[in-house]
Amino acid sequence: MGVHASGGKHHVVVVALENVLALDIGIPLQVFGSWPDGPYTMTVCTERPGLVPMHGGPALSVVDGLDAVQTADTVIVPGYLEPDPPSAAVTAALARAAACGSRMVSICSGAFALAAAGLLDGRRATTHWRYAAELARRYPQVTVQPQELYIDEGQVLTSGGVAAGLDLSLHLIRRDHGARLANQRARLLVTAPHRTGGQAQFADLPVAPDASGAAMPVYEWALRHLHQPLTVDQLARQAGLSRRTLIRRFHSDTGRPPMSWLLDARLGLARELLESSDLTVEAVARRCGLGTPANFRSLFKAHVGVPPRTYRETFNSAAVKSR
Repeated sequence: MGVHASGGKHHVVVVALENVLALDIGIPLQVFGSWPDGPYTMTVCTERPGLVPMHGGPALSVVDGLDAVQTADTVIVPGYLEPDPPSAAVTAALARAAACGSRMVSICSGAFALAAAGLLDGRRATTHWRYAAELARRYPQVTVQPQELYIDEGQVLTSGGVAAGLDLSLHLIRRDHGARLANQRARLLVTAPHRTGGQAQFADLPVAPDASGAAMPVYEWALRHLHQPLTVDQLARQAGLSRRTLIRRFHSDTGRPPMSWLLDARLGLARELLESSDLTVEAVARRCGLGTPANFRSLFKAHVGVPPRTYRETFNSAAVKSR
């Protein structure tokens, strides 16, 4: 990857889209821009130089236009509110930068801009878990993996929301200059140089969907009977629907098959119990209908990204206070 900036430093260009999220744009500014003796230089640009509306903060004054993107070794697109596709001028600038070899990076909903420019086609990508389903719907050629904090696909890298953008920024330093410099920067920022697990541990706990009609009561019923070995046929009988109709309603209401929704609900209850109680792993597994402790640990680690014990140590207030 070439170096465009003077002095042999790696040049980072941050693209501020309208209604850019204040915390998201603050991450690259803090990590790369406030490092006078570091190996990076930085420019912030926008489509129409001047005052750029910023969500969660005052308007941002930006003097450079999109031509600055062509000087970048790395282009970073922070998240922005209501991630509709950006203008043709923005997507064209991003596509040209990628074609010239620039490394393309997104934070949070900035992934929508990279996707609109065609840069995520055929690649794995992530975004904030709240936006993941919408990203997958709009861009089916992208393999969206909402459980990941960040994904490195070589030239193109994406991350989840806010703190995951910090994780990715430190990863870029680690990739460019090694673990020692990344760890030094992490200490200065008072953050961990690397976090385990994924976004699933931070996502909202599942609840019955806001559905209507004959299938609606079965969601609440299932949530009250998670400790039982439920089947699709049982759910269908409870809903008074045929098996095929029930499966179709689940897809319509939740976007997933019944057993997949049921597993999420069980894991959600497990997260809630780990956060708020001192029940043993065996007791949690039994209340959630997740089988043996070994099976529970395996499923929890696979879907949430960390073992139950680590999750409890992170989110249970009593466990946190006892450290």
